[in-house]
Amino acid sequence: MARTKPTAAHLALVRTLKEHGCKSSTTQVERWQQEGWLPKSSSWFEPGSPTIQPHILHRALMVALTVRQGRGIGWTGWHLWASDATPENAQRLRTALVAHLKRPLTRAGVEKVPTGNSDRAFKARQAGATKMLRNRRLPRRDLEETLRAQAAEVGLELPRSPGALPNVFHRALMDPGARLLLGGAEDLGIEELLEALAKAMPDHTEMIENLGDQHREAELAGVNLLAQSPWSQGIPGMVRTVETADDRDLCHAVFTCTLATGVLHEMLRRSAGEPAIFARLTGDVMWRQWAMVGGRTPEGAPGLAAVALNTVQYLLEPDWAAELRRYMSLMHTLGEASPGAPEGGMEV
Repeated sequence: MARTKPTAAHLALVRTLKEHGCKSSTTQVERWQQEGWLPKSSSWFEPGSPTIQPHILHRALMVALTVRQGRGIGWTGWHLWASDATPENAQRLRTALVAHLKRPLTRAGVEKVPTGNSDRAFKARQAGATKMLRNRRLPRRDLEETLRAQAAEVGLELPRSPGALPNVFHRALMDPGARLLLGGAEDLGIEELLEALAKAMPDHTEMIENLGDQHREAELAGVNLLAQSPWSQGIPGMVRTVETADDRDLCHAVFTCTLATGVLHEMLRRSAGEPAIFARLTGDVMWRQWAMVGGRTPEGAPGLAAVALNTVQYLLEPDWAAELRRYMSLMHTLGEASPGAPEGGMEV
């Protein structure tokens, strides 16, 4: 079947992109619209003007620079869906987030997580956790030393953090972690978790003992601190959080988490020549509570999974969400104060 003739709007956008050094075709622009990365072309122009609006051009440039042949757009696409907050894009987000939250189950061939307190359900979840860990390669990363090495590269000597977990992928943490993802806090007692932490952090005995004392005191008061974690309901609970979230709340959470990630990536790139920025970023509590464990997203599926987890935490923990917004404001301030910052603030 013959293709339809390109519209004047599509041709105008392609010309404008070319003027900014990005080659694209009308076919690509049409696909970007079909994917929801660009809005309807009727909204591209000011009334009575043939000029593409700056925010539309910015979006198109973002897509053109991010998309690679044969590769997905990654969390940038989620950011664009969230920025429109339409019901259609909210559903796109919901589907994508759920798929990446379920990815460990899918890879392990676990089609359904058994629920309930019966021995049968408990054993089935344990078997599922075992399948999740089968043939899994565990990266041997000391995050604390990695951070110190990065600081040294820009001329900074950071103090050692007594409570930093050297490697979240430590073998001792994998079994309890997998069980937590399958069955939540009910399948994992605090004593088991403390034993695993003691193996992963042998030089932090006092800190682990204090943590145990806090949990036991809370239990005596009728409070289960482990159950208060966003991950306390495991993957099924995280999926429910996404599936039941209000459309606008979901879009707002994804928009904020992806925007913060984009700003962090830019600030880390810039901090290579400006040690003061790196010092401010790493000295903030959110560096360890977010940047080190979910903000510095890697490429591909692991990065998308990190954004999905950030979104769940943003939806479930208002205090953490407020801290992320505060940290993002700090990054914006640092960017605007930087000699190399573009006029009007930092672009993501």
